[in-house]
Amino acid sequence: MITMCRILTIFFFFSSAVALGQIHEVGLFIGGTNAITDVGSGKYIKPTDLAIGGIYKWNRSPRHSYRFSAIYANITGDDGKSSDPRRKERGYSFENNLMELTAGLEFTFLEFDLHDEHNYARKTTPYLFTGITYFHYDALYLTPQKTIERYNSHNTFAIPMTVGIKSALTKRFVLAFEVTAKYAFTDDLDGSNPVRDKEEYDSLKFGNINSNDWYVFTGFTLTYTFGRNPCFCNYR
Repeated sequence: MITMCRILTIFFFFSSAVALGQIHEVGLFIGGTNAITDVGSGKYIKPTDLAIGGIYKWNRSPRHSYRFSAIYANITGDDGKSSDPRRKERGYSFENNLMELTAGLEFTFLEFDLHDEHNYARKTTPYLFTGITYFHYDALYLTPQKTIERYNSHNTFAIPMTVGIKSALTKRFVLAFEVTAKYAFTDDLDGSNPVRDKEEYDSLKFGNINSNDWYVFTGFTLTYTFGRNPCFCNYR
């Protein structure tokens, strides 16, 4: 099993290795998580658990960046916190841990050139991000005693969809706030649809087994910029 320490080691090694020639950002993400599954409140944005990790950006122009991140997160769900009386009566709950790597493209609505020494302090822009996420999680199932247990671990993909706003605190530091919804290529983050090809597990499935799970990150990134002044002329 890939540990979070190994993921972060690979991530920061990669960040250092590619730090040549353009402006780069490296820093931290910290925030909260919530799951949108067949167990729990069902609210789209309700951060209740911790997500933390590293982030790296290669700014190819004042309008777009290649972005990479490694994040560890905990997600939980509790029917007792749902507004749906059927879920409250059912009373299921679950907890899962995710370790993920994400790569993709970040697009800013306004030019964000931190090498503009006269105006960097006023640089603020909304942005969007998408790409691909590869993550490791615990496969869960519901026991006949109606408790959710771990039986294996799996790796799969997710599609991240991020909206955020970022601002230059100084010439070197950038602070951002963002919300990321991730569509997982699985439906068993909460134990409702065990991914085992055995008939004995079919009877344990519940909820909407035709709809995959989502999870959401809500939080802040703080990055440090470095690298020599780039030539953006070919990317405007």
